[in-house]
Amino acid sequence: MDKRYEVYCLADRHFYETPDRLSSKGTSSAPELPAAGRPVPAGWRSGRIGDWLSLVPVDDGGTALPAPQQGWKIHVSSTLENADRVTTAVWDYCVPRGIPFKFVPAKHLLHLRNSKYAGRDHSGKAVTVYPADEEQLQRICTELGGLLDGTEGPYILTDLRWRQGPLYVRYGAFTRRMCDNGKGTLVPAIENGEGQLVPDPRDPAFKVPEWVTLPPFLEPELAARNKATVADLPYRIEKALHFSNGGGVYAGTDIRDGRKVVLKEGRPHAGLASDGADAVTRLEREKDALEKLSGLGVAPEVRDWFLLDGHRFLVMDFLEGSTLNSFFAHRHPLCTSKPDATAIADYTAWALRMHRAVEEAVTAVHERGVVFNDLHLFNIMVAPDEQSVSLLDFEAATAVGDGGRQVVAHPGFLAPPDRRGTAVDRYALACLRLALFLPITSLLSIDRGKAAHFAQVIAAEFPDVPAEFLAEAVAEIEHGGRGTTGTAARTAATATPLVDPGDWPHSRDSMVKAILASATPERDDRLFPGDIAQFTEGGGLGLAHGAAGVLLALAESGAERYEEGERWLLKHTEPAPAGTPLGLHDGLAGVAHVLDRLGHRTRALDLVESILRENWQRLPSDLYGGLAGLGLALDALAHSTGESALARHAERAAELLGERLTAEAADTTAKPGRRRAGLLRGATGPALLFLRLHERNGDPALLDLAARALRADLAQCVTQERDGSLAVNEGWRTMPYLGDGSVGIGMVIDDYLAHRDDAAFEAARPGILAAARSRFCVQPGLVQGRAGLLLHVNRTTTPGITPEDVAAQIEELGWFAMSYAGQLVFPGHQMLRLSMDLNTGTAGCLLALAGALGDGSAHVPFLPPLRRPQSRSRESAGS
Repeated sequence: MDKRYEVYCLADRHFYETPDRLSSKGTSSAPELPAAGRPVPAGWRSGRIGDWLSLVPVDDGGTALPAPQQGWKIHVSSTLENADRVTTAVWDYCVPRGIPFKFVPAKHLLHLRNSKYAGRDHSGKAVTVYPADEEQLQRICTELGGLLDGTEGPYILTDLRWRQGPLYVRYGAFTRRMCDNGKGTLVPAIENGEGQLVPDPRDPAFKVPEWVTLPPFLEPELAARNKATVADLPYRIEKALHFSNGGGVYAGTDIRDGRKVVLKEGRPHAGLASDGADAVTRLEREKDALEKLSGLGVAPEVRDWFLLDGHRFLVMDFLEGSTLNSFFAHRHPLCTSKPDATAIADYTAWALRMHRAVEEAVTAVHERGVVFNDLHLFNIMVAPDEQSVSLLDFEAATAVGDGGRQVVAHPGFLAPPDRRGTAVDRYALACLRLALFLPITSLLSIDRGKAAHFAQVIAAEFPDVPAEFLAEAVAEIEHGGRGTTGTAARTAATATPLVDPGDWPHSRDSMVKAILASATPERDDRLFPGDIAQFTEGGGLGLAHGAAGVLLALAESGAERYEEGERWLLKHTEPAPAGTPLGLHDGLAGVAHVLDRLGHRTRALDLVESILRENWQRLPSDLYGGLAGLGLALDALAHSTGESALARHAERAAELLGERLTAEAADTTAKPGRRRAGLLRGATGPALLFLRLHERNGDPALLDLAARALRADLAQCVTQERDGSLAVNEGWRTMPYLGDGSVGIGMVIDDYLAHRDDAAFEAARPGILAAARSRFCVQPGLVQGRAGLLLHVNRTTTPGITPEDVAAQIEELGWFAMSYAGQLVFPGHQMLRLSMDLNTGTAGCLLALAGALGDGSAHVPFLPPLRRPQSRSRESAGS
């Protein structure tokens, strides 16, 4: 679970939304701190940027006065209780002195910054002050630090603390400048000693850039920071198991007796739960609960409780075993292309036994007067013999009689607000009944009515699961156990999505209606709701997560043109916002490609000209945001417009990629090991460009390069023993998907084999097809889910493919079908909210279904339906 997504779920119940649109009362008009309501002083300008309110001094014409672009800046920390006083004090200090600053203007936004799963690089930062130079830096630290001495706040992990107050300092960017981080992603930048833009590091640890000297007056503060160590503890900390904004969890050994332990850290004023409790308060709750459960055998035993440098630590016994979620990859029978009946029966028996063991553990906890309040797959430890379980992480625990609401929960097990006390755990146990067989219960956070559909799917796939087992789960989830079991059983048996994805063109029309119903042309930040990346990457414009991708899917599926949406995209690219990425999926190249596809050729050429004015040759190699994607877009536009200069730029992109590929092969100092593979971020993207240019000019050397690139990505794949499927090996998981998995590699291999035979590539195709045929996917989307597998299965010419394979993919995509405005939609990445974008949401599913059920022409950019030439070379691939 990517914890970044949770904060984007707070402001809207259907879609991911920026947290600054949330108010404490759930409206768009947020109650603000008193300082935020003050009139803007004469000679100043204020502006809202995300969850910050900035104030800068200006000249008589309203232009900001000259200020450095980077340097030492000051962050001021505050709690929710003292935020009013802190922001007012900073205002009263900075305004008379003409010092620019910004602050978080509302308490609920400050709460989000300090919540448990907020970014550790943002935690505690309530105010930022921008000194003009080091002399002013020292003066502000001394004077403002004196005014706020004794004020409490979360420790700011990225910064150096000034004495023992709430002021912290760090060298970094003052203004928004961006650069590539070496992985194809634009990140905030600062200039190094040579004047080059480099990433502005924001890791949760204080670091001084190598070309910067720490001001002498800060040296004592650094020395004080370095004094805090764990050297005197009776524990040897061996590795970090987990980090959150509330602190870390560490595995270690008690050096006094050699026993393995877990040390859990609580940071004061940080890691806030929904009730405002900080990590220390929650750690105290966990300690109290574990002490009540001592000797029960279903929870860790407490060994120690101590304070270190202001942070609280709870020491517990280390429990051997594996968490329940870790069993799915190697045990779940639907993770194969052809599940064996015996394996399904064996798994069913195991899953029912696991649930019974968890239920017994929860009952025992309740009998000791404790409500767990955070039951989910990651908090259940299965013993090595798989005969017993223990429960982990009791920081949300309460007493049975308290009747409080859940304050911390996994989205797939989050109880409705009306469940209190032990009813919270009963709801989670019901979700567990479904999740053990179909682990996509995160969708229940969008619509609890989906439980009945899950029960129907489980009954079909796992025939040995008792009907009452599922019916009781549905009744608990939908009604809190109220109502008759018979009614629940009938509901589970008859539940179906509102619109069947396979009912084409009805399903197309329904998805199109939902997409248009979600559109917000009145907004400037995005047109269609999609992934959280749209708020930071491409400004809601691009192919992957923005308007361009949705408009492309509408066109490819044969839907009527959405002219208002096209006008929105044209308006917001005249000109494109500064800092918009250049690439195919993340930025301007993709927008230009779609606008050309829709007939807006002049704007497409304008955007490409703006790209070529940048230092585009230094882009990374990949298809997503790099040279491969840009080269494809340039080549396509060259041939649609007749602009030969664009074709030469596309060829130059291919030359650069070929040089990089050759240099990598010749680099004897490179360390062997795993690297990114796949269509979007691996060598397969450059292979696709080499193929398309070969089709333009017939140069066999381009086929040689394509083969070399594809072999590089195949080398990162591994064959699964259970069914012979071939997937990209990421070390901790294997990936079959279109974007970063073997299916994307397989699609380009199919294209390569249309031009030249290759025994190794032919040998890889059945394994890739087996990966695509897997009965279970964790998400429906195009680049990391079922829709991309459907796209490949429908397109490939791999021997053995059948119409039944395509029908099975469509059926399995239907497992994720949801409803919005009465129409068919699909959830986005992480499945916590719906999405309409191309790469993660409904638009991508629409395009994949159009490819399978439409007239056969729908496709993702540069991967049209396969059409093999009448004759082709029989030569072996070059090296």
